[in-house]
Amino acid sequence: MSAKDIGFWKYGMFITLLITAIACDDDDDDDDDLVGNWIELSDFDGLPRGGAVAFAIGNKGYLGTGYDGSDRLNDFWEYDPARNAWTQKADFPGAPRNSAVGFSVSGKGYIGTGYDGEDGLKDFWEYDPSTNKWTQKADFGGTARYGAVGFSIGDKGYIGMGYDGNCVKDFWEYDPEMDQWTQKVSIGGGKRKDAVGFSIDGIGYICTGIDNGVYENDLWAYDPDQDAWEKKNYIVDATDEDFDDDYSNLTGVRKVAFTINNKGYMATGGEGSVSTIIWEYDPVEDIWIEKTELEGAARTDAVAFSIGNLGYITTGRSSSSYFDDIWAFEPDAEYDEDD
Repeated sequence: MSAKDIGFWKYGMFITLLITAIACDDDDDDDDDLVGNWIELSDFDGLPRGGAVAFAIGNKGYLGTGYDGSDRLNDFWEYDPARNAWTQKADFPGAPRNSAVGFSVSGKGYIGTGYDGEDGLKDFWEYDPSTNKWTQKADFGGTARYGAVGFSIGDKGYIGMGYDGNCVKDFWEYDPEMDQWTQKVSIGGGKRKDAVGFSIDGIGYICTGIDNGVYENDLWAYDPDQDAWEKKNYIVDATDEDFDDDYSNLTGVRKVAFTINNKGYMATGGEGSVSTIIWEYDPVEDIWIEKTELEGAARTDAVAFSIGNLGYITTGRSSSSYFDDIWAFEPDAEYDEDD
């Protein structure tokens, strides 16, 4: 090799190394741009599981039911973030189940629907944390089902969608004071199961899910005062504008969702896969922003709830592995790898 060739070779190597370094810096910058910090907490005391239900009442979180890979479960637990400790409470008295719905209204928790290993279910139960007692309430007003969506708005609870032998799209309101179900207008989009729902400032939101092998990519907002649904921006790159150019992994099934400070959060799950992804929804701008990924194992069939300024994700599964770790999410904090 001539001296001239050696010179060109050295210059070429320098350029290659420089481009590689810049690319690595860009990747690091992309990671650094994501906001949100995860804190690993005390493992859930119960059996690892997927397909459980969870909700928050006051400053405590509650988790119960689910499937551990061998059996369906009916145990029920309380999480106290102030003590970072779990306490077992009175067992859920209905049939052991997975893929049920849970939410809280006016200081009480509710669990209904689900799958007992043979059939979909429609029984509905109320939990009073002040007495640690369960009371059976009026059966869910729709057909027996599992993989439904549930959330609360004000002093009412809502359950809809799911699978009753076919995917469905009906939507029902529960009035705890009257112990009465009322059918509301169905979601404007397609039928679906294994979707997510959350509520922000008096409006309910439903997205994701699957029907006949097709993953739903729309987002719908429900106004209970008008009994009406409004279609929002798609959760995929569907426009010529910039806001959705980077949307990825938002669609799928068996994700979790929770609300903090008038923002919605959707995490884990996926399209026939598991993930650690989490996105924040701004209802004012109608856009999603990617946040720092869950530091725990990728998973589906987890549960989530929020207390104060923190969101919590726990349990779930990946193939035949079931989890019992719990993570707290600080959406506006800088990432700290030591937490």
